[in-house]
Amino acid sequence: MNILIIEDEKPAARLLQRKVEKLGLQVNTLLHSVEEAIHWFNTNNHPDLIFLDIQLSDGLSFEIFETLEINSAVIFTTAYDEYALRAFKLNSIDYLLKPIDEDELETAVNKFKTRNSGMPKVSLDFDMIKKMLINPMDRNFKQRFTIKVGQQLKMIPIEEVECFYSENKGTYLHTLDNRNYLLDLTLEQLENELDPTNFFRANRKYIIPLKTIKEIQLYSNSRLKVILPTYNEEEVVVARERVNEFKEWLG
Repeated sequence: MNILIIEDEKPAARLLQRKVEKLGLQVNTLLHSVEEAIHWFNTNNHPDLIFLDIQLSDGLSFEIFETLEINSAVIFTTAYDEYALRAFKLNSIDYLLKPIDEDELETAVNKFKTRNSGMPKVSLDFDMIKKMLINPMDRNFKQRFTIKVGQQLKMIPIEEVECFYSENKGTYLHTLDNRNYLLDLTLEQLENELDPTNFFRANRKYIIPLKTIKEIQLYSNSRLKVILPTYNEEEVVVARERVNEFKEWLG
């Protein structure tokens, strides 16, 4: 059996590998990011089983499945709360809540073996899972940012944000009055704190609010270019794999 672990925390990945191998199974590969996983799947045969963390260092692991057709069974490893786990139950997906219990791990593996012995593979509805993981009815989203400016603290209401972007390993907030402020959050962390009905992750570098979109233009390779009121340091382009979701988000 060919087994792959995708987990951004290397000690956690190695610990899970040891637990899986205690069950008499062989873990062939450890991967740690969306980008690394996409490259690996493009150059290797797909494994029988994937242990998959949801939140990776460079984005949600769902991006892998949105980019590629993956022909593997999946057991999620997650720290999400009980409400979010309803998404996995509804989709008949096995999951392991961190920290991973060895008995629960063995049960999940045995379920996979039973299913794999003759039952058809489950079709994973990642759109439904994502919506349930970030259900706006059950979340308190970010309403303001407190930013250190010199020896003072500046409060920036969410209504004044024109976009968020990453640059040189830093994450910045750009305001409607054309100012930039460095944040102590990654874009991935921000994505979990923003209302998904009002903010959209256009690509790996930008998060944009609905109300600041000034114009949308057709762009090369079936992509879309978003024009914002003041931000013009670089083109804001919706990634090709996100265009359909972006159109749905626009309503």
